[in-house]
Amino acid sequence: MLMNSIGQAGWAAAFPVFLYVMVVFTSQAYVLVLTPFLLYSLYRAVTQVGYFSWAVRMRCILQQYPWQILKGVPRGLAKHPEATDEAAWFEFRDPDHFERKVPLVFIRHQRAHWWLKRIGNVKTKPALKAEIEPLWFAGDPRFLGVVAASSARADEPKRLHVLYQRPVFDSRRVLDVSGAESADVDRARRAGARYLDGTRQSSA
Repeated sequence: MLMNSIGQAGWAAAFPVFLYVMVVFTSQAYVLVLTPFLLYSLYRAVTQVGYFSWAVRMRCILQQYPWQILKGVPRGLAKHPEATDEAAWFEFRDPDHFERKVPLVFIRHQRAHWWLKRIGNVKTKPALKAEIEPLWFAGDPRFLGVVAASSARADEPKRLHVLYQRPVFDSRRVLDVSGAESADVDRARRAGARYLDGTRQSSA
């Protein structure tokens, strides 16, 4: 959260600085040299602003769910047979019904390129896949969660990314979590899940 705020401020400041240098100090001969830096700083400033809301959601999730360090989490790039969206995924155990497996899909690919390369396929180098083994996870896969890779010292998470079931943030969908109790739904709502009023859940 802090690093995202710093990055947002830095790239937002970089754009007018590059523009000012190009207009005031730079001859036309160097305009072409600085133009790529100007455009890239604008791109990064825009993406940082777009990511800020996800950083807030990430913080809400981490306030409700503790980190788990998981080994051998199933993953894939092709569509998961039980997922409604066709994208890369991780598969977790249902916290209330351990025999049931729940996929969490990378619905939004923004900032996900790093993850997609390491989820990989049969041709991906083992060393690259090992960078997300073990996997850090905080959340409830029936609703939403945060995944992360281990730092170099393996004692803290890095490369945090929010994953969620689409109905959690899409009012046009109904989430079917028939095994979830009202306490699970309330916790997910406190973690930032928005559209859970129509969620089909257990009456227990």
